Amino acid sequence: MPSRSPSRQNVVLGTVCLAALAITLDTTIVNVALPDLSRELDADTHDLQWIVDAYNLAFASLVLTAGSLGDRFGRRPALLAGLAGFALSSLAGGLVESASALILVRFLMGASAAVIFPTTLSIITNTFPERRRRARAIGIWGAVTGLGVAVGPVVGGVLLAHFSWPSVFFALVPVAVLALAAAWFCVPESSDPGQARLDIPGLLLSTAAIGLLVHTIIEGPQSGWGSPARVAGFLASGLLIVLFVAVERRRRAPMIDVALFRNPAFSAASGSVTLAFFALFGFIFLVTQYFQLIRGYGTLSTGVRILPVALSIALGSVGGAALAVRIGTRTTVMTGLALLAASFGWIALSPALMPYGAVVGQMVLMGLGLGATTAPATESILSVLPPAKAGIGSAVNDATRETGGTLGVAVLGSVFTSLYAAHLPGTAFGGLPDPAVHTGQESVAAAVSLARGAPSFVQQQLLGAVQDSFMWGFHLACGVAAGVCLLGVLGATRLPGAIERRPSSGTTGVPDPLRTHA
Repeated sequence: MPSRSPSRQNVVLGTVCLAALAITLDTTIVNVALPDLSRELDADTHDLQWIVDAYNLAFASLVLTAGSLGDRFGRRPALLAGLAGFALSSLAGGLVESASALILVRFLMGASAAVIFPTTLSIITNTFPERRRRARAIGIWGAVTGLGVAVGPVVGGVLLAHFSWPSVFFALVPVAVLALAAAWFCVPESSDPGQARLDIPGLLLSTAAIGLLVHTIIEGPQSGWGSPARVAGFLASGLLIVLFVAVERRRRAPMIDVALFRNPAFSAASGSVTLAFFALFGFIFLVTQYFQLIRGYGTLSTGVRILPVALSIALGSVGGAALAVRIGTRTTVMTGLALLAASFGWIALSPALMPYGAVVGQMVLMGLGLGATTAPATESILSVLPPAKAGIGSAVNDATRETGGTLGVAVLGSVFTSLYAAHLPGTAFGGLPDPAVHTGQESVAAAVSLARGAPSFVQQQLLGAVQDSFMWGFHLACGVAAGVCLLGVLGATRLPGAIERRPSSGTTGVPDPLRTHA
């Protein structure tokens, strides 16, 4: 039973937010270390993308399974086991000596995060049964997770200013251990073995379908989106999804009732979360390289300059959750996605070396939009499920986040890489020997290094060529992100509107989360 004591509820909320912070920090803390990893581990662009996305692949493919197991066997044990695994794999990440070993460790970290993340939201759902307090708690949770994603580059920058790249992994260990200790003493058990029955076919099919889909997306930029392997991957993952739906519809106790996706409060909210994190992760992946390679900022300076995104995500999450209760999920989420689209459109029309004050405006707009989208959409997803299925509902939300984030890195990264590589030979860089041009096309960091090592009379010309090519890809990738967010605004029209309050003669003043204005 959930605790009704506000002080105990707040302690539980603080504990699960700390756990969420540990794993969301990891989603972006590595990004500022990518240039160092490229040099010290001899990692090419493909290796760097896998260092980022191995975590996302493991998380996205396993999170539904982990959420279902948590519902069945207990969320507290799942949280403890996940935090222990995350601490150990983070420690291993700082000890590896090759890119391939680091990719494997990142997969293990993602698997541990897949066990942790669904428990955080499902514990909140069981701890806060009343809708207004639950919405507030989810707003705080959304602020913390948003902060983790956006503060990751700041923390990474601080560490890399004083230590070498392993520090970004070692720093996660004490955070995970502290969360583990707090969970051991403060988080009560919650599960429902009778209602949350184990669905083996559903577990296997969901893991295979999402894992294959995300792997196909990640490998798309390397082998080409139209290659036979990628086409086969998309077809096979599509068939697995169809099979999963068919199997789940026939089971008496399915892992997830696929009919829920007919409910706009569930399906449109899931789509909104996916698109929001598509935009955010793609932006973080590109902007860290922009600040370091084009603007010439150091790792710490880069992290600090991304801080406005973090702060505005926190404000947007808390404010968005509160607004959704008052004016409706639909209006709040549509506004959030519109703000995201506006921020990316602004970036796409900006000059390469625009004043940092204008960049702050773009990031604040983006952060407010992300928070106003994800916190209300998350609450909408959870509102349609019973407490016994809180873990799987949280897992659906988490899977949409990670799938969206992976898509953002893969798709926007692919758009950027393709346009950058196509543009570079047509500039002054094309006058260099073919091996140098090819090296520059493979890696922006390598192109900058080649330009800076050139004779002084052509150095600025070559640096300008790299900058122009980078911005060509960056601007068009942001244009794609803006278009995706505008499509999300249309999809969000299916979300619930303002909540109808029950008549005052009733015994309770708590609004029904499923009764909304059309």
